[in-house]
Amino acid sequence: MAEFDPRRFSFRIAPRVLAGGGALIALFAAWKMTDTTGAPSAPPLAPEAVAALQHAAFTQAEIEPGWSRPENVPVKVLRGETLEEAVQRAGVAPDEARQAVAALGQAMDTVHIKAGMAFDAAVARPRAERGHARLIGLSLRTGPASALTLSRTFDGALRLRSLEEAITEETTVADGEIRGSLYESAAKLGATPEIVAQVSKLFAHKIDFQRDIQPGDDFKLVFGRKVTESGRTVDTGDLEYAELHGVKFYRFERGDGDVEYFDETGKNIKGFLLRTPVDGARMTSRFGLRRHPVLGYARAHQGVDFGAGHGTPILAAGDGVVSRASRWGGYGNWLQIKHSGGWSTGYAHLSRYAKGVRPGVRVRQGQVVGYVGSTGLSTGPHLHYEVWLNGRRVNPVGAKVPQGTVLAGAELARFKAQKARIQRLLEAGGGEAPRALASLDTAP
Repeated sequence: MAEFDPRRFSFRIAPRVLAGGGALIALFAAWKMTDTTGAPSAPPLAPEAVAALQHAAFTQAEIEPGWSRPENVPVKVLRGETLEEAVQRAGVAPDEARQAVAALGQAMDTVHIKAGMAFDAAVARPRAERGHARLIGLSLRTGPASALTLSRTFDGALRLRSLEEAITEETTVADGEIRGSLYESAAKLGATPEIVAQVSKLFAHKIDFQRDIQPGDDFKLVFGRKVTESGRTVDTGDLEYAELHGVKFYRFERGDGDVEYFDETGKNIKGFLLRTPVDGARMTSRFGLRRHPVLGYARAHQGVDFGAGHGTPILAAGDGVVSRASRWGGYGNWLQIKHSGGWSTGYAHLSRYAKGVRPGVRVRQGQVVGYVGSTGLSTGPHLHYEVWLNGRRVNPVGAKVPQGTVLAGAELARFKAQKARIQRLLEAGGGEAPRALASLDTAP
């Protein structure tokens, strides 16, 4: 009969398991992997790691007569499938699948499950190549830092264990070179897609990612994250610092609570208008006289075009108020935003507008205001982007737009202290010591 106690972990390893040479090898190998410091002895394993290793060792235990060595079978629940049916697809008999699901039911809802839920089943197959496989163990992740495991004991019963890791909060320094894309390079150093997206938006008005970024370029990021004991990132915090192409941005919370990014001198690096209002897009047509791709004759191209897939989000180039959101001749679905100082920006050929975007609505820089399309006179999906000054179109590339604010007084002093802290982290080559947030282990 399955056993389950949510308050503690069990570390008793069945005699038959310990008798298997494969189990000892698995435990030893996993123990060695935890020793990455080169010290004479490895640090002690956490209880969660011991329990996980016990399960891993069981699946590699001695080969029983008539059965092959246990193998791992990854399974995903299909649409309309029950958990019991999914377990059966690993090759085990209906009765064993039913027993496994009944055991899991002591700790989770096994009825209302979603398609795509994944688990790993360890099974041993009969050497006669006929009949069902034997379920040796099953592992199911129930959260970013928690999992349930089933493992068969020496008497043949399935034992249920809850594996839950402590979560720590740390400040991470990612210092590397671009190899491939910024996303791929930063991900190898612990950055998540959310962090890279923040970086892309931050540099959007300073750097053209298509032309300016080259393989081998250095980058540095400082950001907060929450990680489990096994190194899994479960959440990301704030991007505190970013450096690319010699441009440095520091996160700073002002006295009114607004969070902005500033350069080394305390100048707000938030440009008045973004250089690229579509993330990751490349410029396909410049401002000036050109042969129109649809009409076939030369005419003034009063904006710039960015190539992007249909439905790609379009960002507001700056803070302002929507002055127009409707069809406009060859521009198709047209959006115009009025900014301060006589400036306006226009966005043409949209497939649709973002929810809530209509004349009179105030928008913020970087806010999604529409989606790339091919309405109007267009040969394919792209964004036609225009910049207006006092009612006249100007070249978006190189337009002399207003600059940001500069910190002074007490705010500048606080900023310099924040900057000094970041510098110490960069010089140390690593983040601040991890701080335990909460342990999900419910043991008293």
